[in-house]
Amino acid sequence: MAFRIAPSILSADFARLGEEVRAVAAAGADLIHFDVMDNHYVPNLTVGPLVCAALKPHAKLPLDVHLMVRPVDRIIPDFAKAGASIISFHPEASEHVDRTIGLIKENGCKAGLVLNPATPLSYLDHTLEKLDLVLLMSVNPGFGGQQFIRAVLPKISEVRKRIDKLGKDIWLEVDGGIKTENIAEVARAGADTFVAGSAIFGSKDYAATIRQMRQQLSVL
Repeated sequence: MAFRIAPSILSADFARLGEEVRAVAAAGADLIHFDVMDNHYVPNLTVGPLVCAALKPHAKLPLDVHLMVRPVDRIIPDFAKAGASIISFHPEASEHVDRTIGLIKENGCKAGLVLNPATPLSYLDHTLEKLDLVLLMSVNPGFGGQQFIRAVLPKISEVRKRIDKLGKDIWLEVDGGIKTENIAEVARAGADTFVAGSAIFGSKDYAATIRQMRQQLSVL
């Protein structure tokens, strides 16, 4: 299985975002995770398409945009134009989940569905085959630096089974509390893509931290 590490700029120094993105890219990241919060769907406010467009020239890696906004459809074309490669959204934020998936693809991006710790997997029953990515939150969304919720591990395993049974190349991403100490356990549960914010941006050496994560994954 190919593993991907996606540093989340939510934990970066916002006064030096371009520099931070270049730094984690040079340190060995595979994606740049871009958290968008609207102070409606989640109790926090972060960044929008203008910041995404400004960062795009600094990011030679794919931009993995996670929309924590409601309503979600209106903003999708803006992020596609701003340079997003992947756009993921929460089903609770969409009036018609299938239509939102189609809108993302119509705008030239890969589509992901995000499930919070308490969101049922039934949302995947009729959508999984249309997705490029499933993002499982291992914290409740809204803030960085939270502790990993271990109860999500069986959920990761169940989604992995569904993906394998379908036989499609669908990424299984996990976001929340990922660090060098638990990344291997999350991978054993079935994840292949790992969002890490404070674990990377809060470290003194981004390259060393990403290297340690890859070392943990290499023994699997």
